[in-house]
Amino acid sequence: MNVSAKVTDERVLDVRFDDASLIVDLMDGRTIAVPLAWYPRLLHATPEQRAHWEKAGAGYGIHWPQIDEDLSTEGLLRGAPAPRTFDEAAE
Repeated sequence: MNVSAKVTDERVLDVRFDDASLIVDLMDGRTIAVPLAWYPRLLHATPEQRAHWEKAGAGYGIHWPQIDEDLSTEGLLRGAPAPRTFDEAAE
């Protein structure tokens, strides 16, 4: 029996937003969409701050320098929201 392995490339191709979601296109053609509410820094950022992103970690991460936010494609694929801070938990 011949079993072929799927080739995936989880590096970031593009990042965009709609009203409620962070949308990340991967190099292998997959698209990840996650609730923007999972990432408070991005949720409260201006559209200009959200648009200013950089690839990080050899393309396996996304960095927003103006708001000091970093996300990995591994975390996005796992469905991991940002950890809540003490201030957010008190709200």
